[in-house]
Amino acid sequence: MNIDAALVRELAELLNETGLTEIEVEDDDRKIRVSRGGAVSAPMMAAPASPAPVAAPAPAAAPASSEPSAGEDHADAMKSPMVGTVYLAPEPGADNFVKVGDKVAEGDTVLIVEAMKVMNPIVADRSGTVKAMLVDNAQPVEFDQPLVVIG
Repeated sequence: MNIDAALVRELAELLNETGLTEIEVEDDDRKIRVSRGGAVSAPMMAAPASPAPVAAPAPAAAPASSEPSAGEDHADAMKSPMVGTVYLAPEPGADNFVKVGDKVAEGDTVLIVEAMKVMNPIVADRSGTVKAMLVDNAQPVEFDQPLVVIG
């Protein structure tokens, strides 16, 4: 078997950056699982069963204090397109891109999600007013996790 050491290192870095405890990827005939505090699994032959999920279950995140009342549905919230770490400002010490009450235009950057050392700007998908910030600065986020409500 041929072990892709670079991929294993990238997955380990992703665990450190996101705070996840385990990540597993699968392609064709190999499966690689990396877990925090345990051993790294070597690639193995995949059974012809249904594919395993790539991301671990989302941990319960502590939303920012500007979240609307509990129980309110955030179906219309902008969601994270990836697993990573959210940053509300372009650099440490700078003002946040947006705050609750700010007006934004479609295409304005509202925050950054860092994934594997790449800063990915997350832009407003519509014009409106920022109603709620559902994440805190430097918080790990999961794929499809609600981030910002723009109304």
